[in-house]
Amino acid sequence: MTLQTDLAQIEQANASGRPPVVFIHGLWLLPTSWQRWADVFTAAGYAPVVPGWPDDPATVVEANAHPEVFAGKSVGQVADHFCDLISRLARKPALIGHSFGGLITQISAGRGLSAASVAIDPAPFRGVLPLPISALRVASAVLGNPANYHRAVPLTYEQFRYGFANAVTEDEARDLYATYAVPASGEPLFQAATANINPWTEVKVDTDNPDRGPLLIISGEKDHTVPWSIANASYKQQKDNPGVTEIVEIPGRGHSLTIDSGWRDVCDTALSFVRRYQ
Repeated sequence: MTLQTDLAQIEQANASGRPPVVFIHGLWLLPTSWQRWADVFTAAGYAPVVPGWPDDPATVVEANAHPEVFAGKSVGQVADHFCDLISRLARKPALIGHSFGGLITQISAGRGLSAASVAIDPAPFRGVLPLPISALRVASAVLGNPANYHRAVPLTYEQFRYGFANAVTEDEARDLYATYAVPASGEPLFQAATANINPWTEVKVDTDNPDRGPLLIISGEKDHTVPWSIANASYKQQKDNPGVTEIVEIPGRGHSLTIDSGWRDVCDTALSFVRRYQ
């Protein structure tokens, strides 16, 4: 993906006259992981925009051949990148993000840029306190080596199986790993790990902004990376906002819920919420 590609999507969305929806991926995935979602929202009358993080390669093959391009991407840099792109849309979009993309979604909504937001298994922000053992185990793939702060870190299949694909069959897990998994910047995980002890952290959300708009948090029941305790703590931080705040748990689903064989149920849940407010 290039900035020119992202800007072309925005121009097309503005020209369409349709309500825009921006999809924001998280670590270890690319924008292409949202393609089926974009197709569903197009058919429902929306104008999807699927930007990359800065320097995202176009394909999984390219990403795995050049992992160094992912290194050194901070939460603040990525949030500012998306907020700049979102502000170029002619009307406020719906925002849908997964994992660290769910965190970026909430940061952007907290800046008043969203008509409605859906954060799916969102990474925690300052004020979200639970540290479940499963989440620590997933994060240890990066946090176990301080040098990873400045590196791009791939997941082994075993790490992907535990962190993303624990709720699908072995065959599907291997297919998801081959189809979608790419390296990711280590920096955001270190930032998230220290958010509650760093008063200057970039991993923070303005949960009180009255212009935040409606927010839905979706949690996968069997998610190891962002278990219910983290998602629900995020909800509790958000629920005093003047806007509508809801949370729903999808039974039997892990962190791969946006890309695995059950993606459509999650997509339809998000679409139903967006339709109520945009």
